[in-house]
Amino acid sequence: MQKGFSLVELSIVLVILGLLTGGILTGQSLIRAAELRNVATEFQRWQTATRTFQDKYFALPGDMRNATSFWGTATACPGTQATPSSDARTCNGDGNGVVQYFYAGPVNSTELHRFWQHLANAGLVEGTYTGVQTTSGEIRSFAAGVNAPASKLGNAHWYISSYGDIDSGSGYWWDGDATNILTLSDNSAIPLAPEEAWNIDTKLDDGKPGLGKVRTQGPYYNSTNCYTTTTQATAAYTLTYSGKSCRLHFSNILK
Repeated sequence: MQKGFSLVELSIVLVILGLLTGGILTGQSLIRAAELRNVATEFQRWQTATRTFQDKYFALPGDMRNATSFWGTATACPGTQATPSSDARTCNGDGNGVVQYFYAGPVNSTELHRFWQHLANAGLVEGTYTGVQTTSGEIRSFAAGVNAPASKLGNAHWYISSYGDIDSGSGYWWDGDATNILTLSDNSAIPLAPEEAWNIDTKLDDGKPGLGKVRTQGPYYNSTNCYTTTTQATAAYTLTYSGKSCRLHFSNILK
């Protein structure tokens, strides 16, 4: 005769399953919290490395006009996704103090990709970087660990670029200085929930998505529920929305 489980046995099993599930969820929350703390640490690391580079070479990485004098000239300059650097050899920037997407050349002449290679060549960041884009399109032209440093936050990576002084709403950026900004991004998904972005923004800046040195993507993206209004002065993070809908920009890392 087959004997089934008693109510006591079933209760014990359910309790154990509940404890296991709770432990897994708690563990995941702790891991995510640690990843978020690392974002601020990573940003400060890149900022320090950039300032140290500037003090040593009197130029910004990527923008440095005499980089090839120190590390040799890459096979093709400015280089394309078909001609990545496999060693320290690199290309020069134009030396105008701005890490640009274009500089006096074809579409692939990107200082923002050489930025990370120059920092690595100087021994100021870990890793080796190709110095060229992986595909067309600025945000999606990066691959973590290939031409940009990976973040410890999920699948995110960092990149730098400049758009100058934004005035009267480009849509993609809030109004203000968008020169030499670091961005935490992810090619396949937006990396942060509003509460997570608010947490980082509050620790490093003013906790406001449209103001200060730490900002989100501009009003064009607000359909993703990152912030409450497209009015820059009064926008706040939509803390009630739990989906990942925010991409953070860290304004002018030299200020």
